[in-house]
Amino acid sequence: MTQLIRAPYLSLFPPTSALDDTMAIEIAPLAIPATADASKLAGFGVEIKGVNPGELTPEQFKEIEQLLYNHDVLLFRDVDLTPEQQYRLTKAFDPTSESYGHGNNKTEKTTKSILHPDLKTIPRQPQVQLIGNGTVYNHEGLAEAMLKHPSHTTFHKTQVSREDEEKGYTRFYRWHIDAALYDLSPPKVTTLYGIKVPKGHKQICRYDDGTGDELEVPLGTTAFVSGKLMFDLLPPELKSLAVRSKVKYAPHPYVWMAPTHAMPTGLGIETEGLELPLDQLPPWEESRRKTLPVVWKNPVTGNLHFQVHPCGAAELLVDPLPEGANHEGALYPDGAHITDLGTVRALLYKMQRPAIAPSLVYPHDWHERDLVVFHNRGVLHSVVGAFKPHQVRAFHQCNLAASDDPAGPTPEEVKKYA
Repeated sequence: MTQLIRAPYLSLFPPTSALDDTMAIEIAPLAIPATADASKLAGFGVEIKGVNPGELTPEQFKEIEQLLYNHDVLLFRDVDLTPEQQYRLTKAFDPTSESYGHGNNKTEKTTKSILHPDLKTIPRQPQVQLIGNGTVYNHEGLAEAMLKHPSHTTFHKTQVSREDEEKGYTRFYRWHIDAALYDLSPPKVTTLYGIKVPKGHKQICRYDDGTGDELEVPLGTTAFVSGKLMFDLLPPELKSLAVRSKVKYAPHPYVWMAPTHAMPTGLGIETEGLELPLDQLPPWEESRRKTLPVVWKNPVTGNLHFQVHPCGAAELLVDPLPEGANHEGALYPDGAHITDLGTVRALLYKMQRPAIAPSLVYPHDWHERDLVVFHNRGVLHSVVGAFKPHQVRAFHQCNLAASDDPAGPTPEEVKKYA
C-alpha cells in the first residue's frame, strides 16, 4: 500500500500540461473540530478537489477508490450532481450491484419499518433516495415530498427535555451501518449529497449515559467514527472476542426493532422485551438472515474494522480459541452461542462505546452542494440533532446492496489476536 502524504494539497497526477493540471486530483485533510484528538483521527477523511465526481475518468476513479479505502470518508465541495451521476458513482465501487441497499421497496414493503418515514424514492432513479426535513415541492419528479428528519425524541427511551432542547441540547439518533441486514449484503459505500442545507446555531450533543460526555456539533451534522479505531482501542481480551465472533441479525430487523427504545447514546437498544415477536414479522426465512463477522477486513489496506449495527443484533456466535492459544483471561475460550439479548447488547456496547467518545467523532459541517462518500464497511455514522418544521433540508442518498458479504479476519489474524 502506498502511503499518501497529507500536504495542504497534494496532486496525485503531476501535471504535464495546462490541460492535465485542470484534471489533477488534490487532497487535503478534513477540518476536524477542536474537540477531536488529531493524533487519533490522523488520516481519517480527506477533502478532494480538482475533479468532478460525476464525470470521473476510469483512471481518476481508481485513485478515488484507493483514497476511499485508505481514508474512509471523502468530501467534495461545490458539486453539481444529478441522481443518475450519483447512482453511477456509487455503483462504480461495486459494478455488479444494482438495487438500493434496503431493496428498491426500501423497507420490506411495510409501513412498520422504522425506515419508512425517512425515505422518498427519486422516481427515475429508484436507487437514490430523497431524505431531509420539511416539505419539498417539484423535486426530481416528485410533486410534493414531506420529509422528516429522524430525531432521538421518537426512538430513545429517554429524551432531552423540551427546555434543554430549546437551549440547543440534542443527542445522536442511531449509530449504524447502512444495511438491510436481511437477505441483502451490506453496501460498500454510501454517497450523501446536500442540496438544501438550513443553517442555525450549533447544538450540544449529550451522551446522557452517566459519563458527562458532550460534543458541540453543527446543526444537522452527520457524525462519523472509525471502525478501525473501534477495533484498535480494544484491550487484548476483547480483540480476541471480536476476531472470533459473528453477529446474527434479526429477520427484518427494522420492523423487529420498531417498538423498541434506544439507549441515550444511540448506540444500541434498551433490553425491555419490546421487540416485535418473530411470528408477527413479515414473512421471513431462516436461510436469508444475515450472520456477519464482527470485524470486517478492508480490501485495500488489510486493516480490521469493527463493524456491527448494534440495534439489529440478535445473537453472537463465538468460535473457540485456536489451538495453542493462551486461555488465561480469555472470554468464552471454548466458544459460545449467545442468544440472550441483554448479554449480546452488553458485550457489543462494551466494545463499541469507547470509539464514540467526543474526541473520536468527526461531525461533518454540511454546506449546500457537498458530496460525502463514505466507506460503509469501515465506519459507523449517526444522524444528529433536530430541525424546526420550517427548516427545509433536502439530501440525496445512495447506497447499493453489495455483490458479496464482507470478509472477516483471516485464520492468521485470528491466531494473532486470540
